[in-house]
Amino acid sequence: MFTGIIEEIGTVRSIEKIAQGAVISINCSRILDDLNIGDSVAVNGACQTVVKHGSDSFDVEASPETMNLTTFKYFRESDKVNLERAMSSQSRFGGHMVTGHVDGIGEFREKVNQGIADLYYFSAPNDVVKYMVYKGSITINGISLTIASLQENIFSISVISQTEKSTNLMYLKPGDKVNLESDIIAKYVEKFVSKSDNATGNINVNYLEQNGFI
Repeated sequence: MFTGIIEEIGTVRSIEKIAQGAVISINCSRILDDLNIGDSVAVNGACQTVVKHGSDSFDVEASPETMNLTTFKYFRESDKVNLERAMSSQSRFGGHMVTGHVDGIGEFREKVNQGIADLYYFSAPNDVVKYMVYKGSITINGISLTIASLQENIFSISVISQTEKSTNLMYLKPGDKVNLESDIIAKYVEKFVSKSDNATGNINVNYLEQNGFI
């Protein structure tokens, strides 16, 4: 489990394609302090297992499924990636519940300056959009963010300078792909409703009140 608070921006050092998967080596420094083989690290929001580490880097083995379902397939050497170690019982929960299981790939559209903050606009696939709500949580490349606007499959997030300089958002160019993870709570609500004997297929305020959600 992760929080969506990025600890460090790493750099892709090398990518060794093996069949349909890949061994990816990432340069970093801060998160190596207590990193061990077998530990989980979110790389651009995708949970990966450390298989090797040294004084200035660590390696992960990306499975064919990971390569197919995430932006890992677009990785190139020197790309900047967001890194977060799995949270511990002593960690502060600064973001929201992030599983590290990417739901879909979105696309960066544009950035609009708003003085002390910037609005970043993205498009998202329908199977991710269905879990999105205005002011709800969304994970973009592993970053816990709040949806500022939502119209059909286009949404925006408001980003202050601290978040921008602490993540790889500042490197995005229009057309770049990003990993998206929906809020897991929305998925549980959907499953509960679909399994309910009284489910009608629609979620409304009355239904949530009757079933103890609000």
